[in-house]
Amino acid sequence: MDTGRIAMTSIIAAFTDGARRVWRAPAILAGVYLLLLVTTTLPGLVVREDIAASLGSSADADTMLNGVSLEWWDRFGESASGLSRSFSPTIIGVGVALDNLGRMLDNGPPLDYEAVPVAVLALAGACMLVWLFLAGGILDRFARNRATRGRAFFGACGMYVPRFLRLGILGLAGYWLLFGLVHGWLFARLWNWATHDMTVERTAFVLRLALYAVFGALLLFWNAVLDYAKIRAVVEDRYSMLGALLAAWRFVVSKPAAAGGLYLLNGSCFVVVLVLYALVAPGAAGGGLRIWTGFAIGQVYILARLFVKLAFYASQTALFQQSLAHAAYTAAPVPVWPDSPGAEAIVNAADARRG
Repeated sequence: MDTGRIAMTSIIAAFTDGARRVWRAPAILAGVYLLLLVTTTLPGLVVREDIAASLGSSADADTMLNGVSLEWWDRFGESASGLSRSFSPTIIGVGVALDNLGRMLDNGPPLDYEAVPVAVLALAGACMLVWLFLAGGILDRFARNRATRGRAFFGACGMYVPRFLRLGILGLAGYWLLFGLVHGWLFARLWNWATHDMTVERTAFVLRLALYAVFGALLLFWNAVLDYAKIRAVVEDRYSMLGALLAAWRFVVSKPAAAGGLYLLNGSCFVVVLVLYALVAPGAAGGGLRIWTGFAIGQVYILARLFVKLAFYASQTALFQQSLAHAAYTAAPVPVWPDSPGAEAIVNAADARRG
């Protein structure tokens, strides 16, 4: 009971501390939002031109304005090229998140790179690289828990890019094991063996849910290990990403209640945001004020999702710092770059004792 109470206290403390760190760094949230807005607006204008050219002043245009014409959507999807091929019914409301979740849990068919537009792959790859570049500066800012200014922020971004690239290779190897081997063993071999002589559909359904839970737990565990590997690399200024990965593994295994509970709490916040958006988001029909209302709601939803994502990293950083008794990060004079957050904490703590 005491262990559970201590873990719950740590979870709540890290969660609230992480939210405060994001709230006190509005430039991070605003910068990520503006970057996302720019990278999606330009491709969106290309798709808009293709849609306008396809609809024109036809009857389908009136139908799409006041509702949804699936027949036109099917025709558009068959004739579209490039980025416009991504314009499908799954983009409406929460369809994207649910569609991606279903594909992930069922380990959908391999991606047909010949069918996917090169522009879409290039855009996705560019977004991943940009986020990889920003991750080091964001984690460094949250670890220090004070303003670092542009020079220090982008210095941290550049310093951790090669390290996170190496960590990404290790992460991909883990995902390959999960989706390439473990998923097949659970949902092919074990599932077929267990349901071979099963006659009760309800039992099969419960077993399927249990297998989803097992695979989901393994996937969340690996995600958490990769998150804490990045955090340890930044806070402790680690050069070896294999060492950071093993240290993160030990941290998650040694504190499963705190690390797992915090992960689930942050994940629950994302679900809450998703549900609220599903409740208030307007459908595809309507024009004029309804369109602008839908756009505004969508932007609020994006900001909320970004806040939750950043709070995810900030709260995990806070949990790691408080769990391993790392010194508190104080707003001391700007350190000589590129001192790590861990080195800054030691220097600041020593200065505080002398003072």
